[in-house]
Parts: sequence; structure tokens; C-alpha cells
Amino acid sequence: MIVTTRHRVKFFDTDVMGVAHHSNYIRWFETGRVEFLRALGIDLNELISDGILFPIIEVGAKFHAPARFDDELEIETTAEALTKAKMQFSYAIRRRGEDKILAEGTSTNVFTSGGKICRLPEKYSERLAKGLE
Repeated sequence: MIVTTRHRVKFFDTDVMGVAHHSNYIRWFETGRVEFLRALGIDLNELISDGILFPIIEVGAKFHAPARFDDELEIETTAEALTKAKMQFSYAIRRRGEDKILAEGTSTNVFTSGGKICRLPEKYSERLAKGLE
């Protein structure tokens, strides 16, 4: 399953060179991840209310070309691994309507409760499993 999310580069996303600062791509990966989970019917507020947090334990990015102010981007998010204990995603960011990848990356989250890694309740893990189909 691939979930595509649109994002327009804001002026404050850019640096003195007029391009999107590299730190924004990590935020955009998060935007894609949240939308991916939403597409599976997983509400992060509900997870948090159930005492489940999902810290990132690893993130990486490779940059190929710059995004610029007012570019409309497409963030493609794909699940690489979704288990009861962790989520691993890959991302590709492109300008809308273009094939060229501007940046690609990965992230891994674990599920925790009370500060310890935990297994997700069935009501969430069933939904996550659909993300790998």
C-alpha cells in the first residue's frame, strides 16, 4: 500500500539559498506516516489515549534535488514492516506531476507503554496488517 500526501513548501521551510532546508524532510516524512496510519483507520490521538506512544528509533534520508518555496510536493509513504511492536516506513518525495525523486528516506518507530516496548492491542494490529497488503 502506498499513501500519497500533498504538501506545499512554505517560505519558512526555505533557507538563505532559497531551497527547503534538509531538516524539513524529516517532518514531511512524519506527515506521510501520520496520513498512512489515518488511511488504515488508526487515529494517533486514540493510540495516545490508550497509553501507547511510538518514538522513532531510526531515521535516514538521501537528498537528490532541492525543493523550493511554493513547490507542491507529493510524499509517498510505503510500509516496509508493520508488526505489533514496530513500524518501518520508506518515503519518496517528488514535485507534483514529476517522476524525479527529490528525497527518499526511511524511519522506524517502536510502540511503547509506560516507557517500555509493548505489543499493540489487536484493534490496532489488525489495521496495521492491512498496510502491508
